[in-house]
Amino acid sequence: MRNNQNPEQRARDRIDDQLRSSGWVVQSLAELNPSAARGVAVREYPTETGPMDYLLLVDGEAVGLIEAKREEEGHRISTVEEQSARYADAHLKHIGKVDLRFVYEATGEITRFTDRHDPAPRAREVFQFHRPETLTVWRSQPAPFRKRLQALTVLQPDGLRDCQFHAIGNLETSLKENRPRALIQMATGAGKTFTAITSIYRLLKHAGAKRVLFLVDTRNLGVQAENEFHQYLPQDDNRKFTELYTVQRLRSPHVPSDGQVCICTIQRLYSILKGEPLPEEAEDEPAGLDALRKEPLPVVYNAKVPPEFFDVIVIDECHRSIYNLWRQVIEYFDSFLVGLTATPDNRTFGFFQQNVVSEYPLEQSVVDGVNVDHFVWRIDTRLTREGATIEAEETVEHRDRLTREQRWSQLDEDLEYAGSQLDRSVVNPNQIRTVIRAFRDALPRMFPERRLPAGEGGDGINTGGVEVPKTLIFAKTDSHADDIIKIVREEFAAGNDFCKKITYRIDEDPQGLLNSFRNDYHPRIAVTVDMIATGTDVKPLECLLFMRDVKSRNYYMQMVGRGTRSLDADGLRQVNRSASGPKEHFVLVDAVGVSESKKMETGTLERKPSVPMKELMQGVTMGVRAPDTLTSLAGRLARFSKRLDDEQHREVRKITGGPDLNSIAAELLATDDPDALRRAAREAHQLPETAEPSPAQIETVREQRAKAATASITGPLTTYLEEVRQRQEQLVDEINPDEITISDWETDADTHRENLRQAFREWLEAHRDDIDALTIYYHQPHRRREITARAIRELRDALKREQPKLAPARVWDAYARLDQVPARRPESELAQIIALVRRVSGWDNKLTPYADTVRANFKRWVFGRHSGNQPKFNEEQMAWLEKIRDHIAASFHIGVEDLDYAPFDAEGGRGRMWQLFGENMESVLDQMNDEMAA
Repeated sequence: MRNNQNPEQRARDRIDDQLRSSGWVVQSLAELNPSAARGVAVREYPTETGPMDYLLLVDGEAVGLIEAKREEEGHRISTVEEQSARYADAHLKHIGKVDLRFVYEATGEITRFTDRHDPAPRAREVFQFHRPETLTVWRSQPAPFRKRLQALTVLQPDGLRDCQFHAIGNLETSLKENRPRALIQMATGAGKTFTAITSIYRLLKHAGAKRVLFLVDTRNLGVQAENEFHQYLPQDDNRKFTELYTVQRLRSPHVPSDGQVCICTIQRLYSILKGEPLPEEAEDEPAGLDALRKEPLPVVYNAKVPPEFFDVIVIDECHRSIYNLWRQVIEYFDSFLVGLTATPDNRTFGFFQQNVVSEYPLEQSVVDGVNVDHFVWRIDTRLTREGATIEAEETVEHRDRLTREQRWSQLDEDLEYAGSQLDRSVVNPNQIRTVIRAFRDALPRMFPERRLPAGEGGDGINTGGVEVPKTLIFAKTDSHADDIIKIVREEFAAGNDFCKKITYRIDEDPQGLLNSFRNDYHPRIAVTVDMIATGTDVKPLECLLFMRDVKSRNYYMQMVGRGTRSLDADGLRQVNRSASGPKEHFVLVDAVGVSESKKMETGTLERKPSVPMKELMQGVTMGVRAPDTLTSLAGRLARFSKRLDDEQHREVRKITGGPDLNSIAAELLATDDPDALRRAAREAHQLPETAEPSPAQIETVREQRAKAATASITGPLTTYLEEVRQRQEQLVDEINPDEITISDWETDADTHRENLRQAFREWLEAHRDDIDALTIYYHQPHRRREITARAIRELRDALKREQPKLAPARVWDAYARLDQVPARRPESELAQIIALVRRVSGWDNKLTPYADTVRANFKRWVFGRHSGNQPKFNEEQMAWLEKIRDHIAASFHIGVEDLDYAPFDAEGGRGRMWQLFGENMESVLDQMNDEMAA
């Protein structure tokens, strides 16, 4: 019946339906009863400039209006804002001039909203009208949220890294400017979650945010985030976050309205909006795979969780969760969107409207000492490079990929396989064993300082006495992971606890195993396919072994990020009996050439690299039409076509009724050609060449094109291609032995260290005459008492500005290995710098922490004073001198004015020192400045 109505009436009917679902009662002027409900929408209410389409009454008071337009006018909906504003400023019949604060423009398909009390009011698109009770709450507040954002207090840098401080400050500027989306790009390990929690705390406390959603795409990340909220201690309060605000991780369809922070997976949020149950295990895998198993239903309005439910949504690992099915979940809400990721791509930048408020790459985080650097150890084998051939008539094992059931049969013809087929269609245990054995035998060279004490065996067996570091092995498949685990246990002569599989598909509790890997001594080695590849924090990891290649640079960087996280000495010693200092680097063991390939963006076709072609085809057969699915399948079919012979091409054309794989791929790719879609939409709707079709018109045409392009993709075609590609079996090659061709550092570590030392020496030499601290050390040693923390800070800043790769911590490690000094490294960069300068300029013959130098010089100076004819220091004087010694060790210099500050002021300051030393006070200070710096 509605199809026979005119466009204006159809739009009004849809608007009426939306209003009712949002809790409004719709009335005409003749039936007006403001007390009929909390929210009443009155049609055609008269004003001095003519009747407005809808007047909105809340608790009997006029609070807003709706300007309705036909659906066909959706493309120009923003142009009617002037008309809406004219009605909002008009005198209403019977009422006169009132504050119509809330203004909507709507077509029934598109709804735009403006709060006229916002600073610089700006219309934004919303999913549906806000509920009457929401407008009541907004009216009761002293100012709207966007205005309260202007009052955010000045952020203090205390307890924040520079990258975190700048990210939060820039985000708050973005929010104050009412930018709806913002992206925080921050290297893994730099504290993205800590940064987000700090921002959330400030929004709750200083801007009065009502409710914030922290969105993740796996249950594991939700648990991790929940723990960080529980541990977070604000800058300005001694109570933890969870003592001040309620934090709830959603595990059921119920969304509490009394909490300030909700943590939720995007899978669960989708199920909540759809009103569907969701088992917890469905939240274990990253978002995306389940969407292909059924036709994704569009999100519809949910009165229990209306679009205005959250003020801000923080999207963790947003490079995975802002596309396809999940995008509609995020865009349902009328909220600020803040994305967190270490590895954005062009689509991520586009989704967040190029509003990048933080850019902090991994390389910079390593230079800053936030993360640790790594060395690459390359393992190459003949089979990895060349593959092998199994001759005909050999009897070989065939094994079911999932059940591991075995059968034996004789080959009818020679079987030749490439290295890329290993552990997918062909398994060669010799190749796996060769790699694992090479890794085991290389450990004494990778970690020479990690030798277990004599008689302390266990995990040092078969490794030359070296304790096996926490190691993560990336496998290709679950089946591959099982093969690796078996061989690792055998080659290391270790038990089950030594090496474990940690994936989403194991009988043991994955989260419990992950916690053990992170916090306990066992397991020493974990094998994963995907669970620990991205996002998961395992700080003690010191070795990553790649036994699978990846094509995506982003995914590769996420995997490398598992090893970059820094860890102090106590934390590392908790899981390593032989560790003597903090985590200083990690080793990337490359057994597949992953470090050789250029990790650039994936090709424009491949959008779903983790979804098998069979699942893509089955999803398309069942009606999946998502652009990424069709584009990915087009690329897969085009590549697969090259592997078919003439007979197989004929069979494909027989199954499809004509088209070959290349033709199907071309049709799939053309489905989402934007120019072709616009042309087809103009033709279908008889629009002029200059007219822009509406999104609805384009979508209608796209659906038609997609249906035609996918018509040939049927079950029989999927089955045939899967049979051609491979059976659900792996051929096990026990015949061809493998041999090591390379097992060594990708770049010799000693050469790398010498290059660092040489570059540092050259930089100091180049600036010895223009940086005050260097001038003193090189030319004017009599001025050494003038060296201050400020002078060393200026030197450090100049070094990091001109040569960021010469980070003090990296140069320290290079000299420490050369001088064979203990691994202990001062935490302060200033202390590192002064020790390095003394070493390079010849003051010290080996690298020595400055605090050790000062203590040795103090001991020598006191001993000299006491052995001469001068009066000896008494016990009280010695206690005072030791405080001065410690001050010089930390600040490099002391002046009389320093006695007015901690720790001296608590003991009486300069007055007390005068009492102890009398007129010799300044002489003692001068002597200590001289002697401690000697």
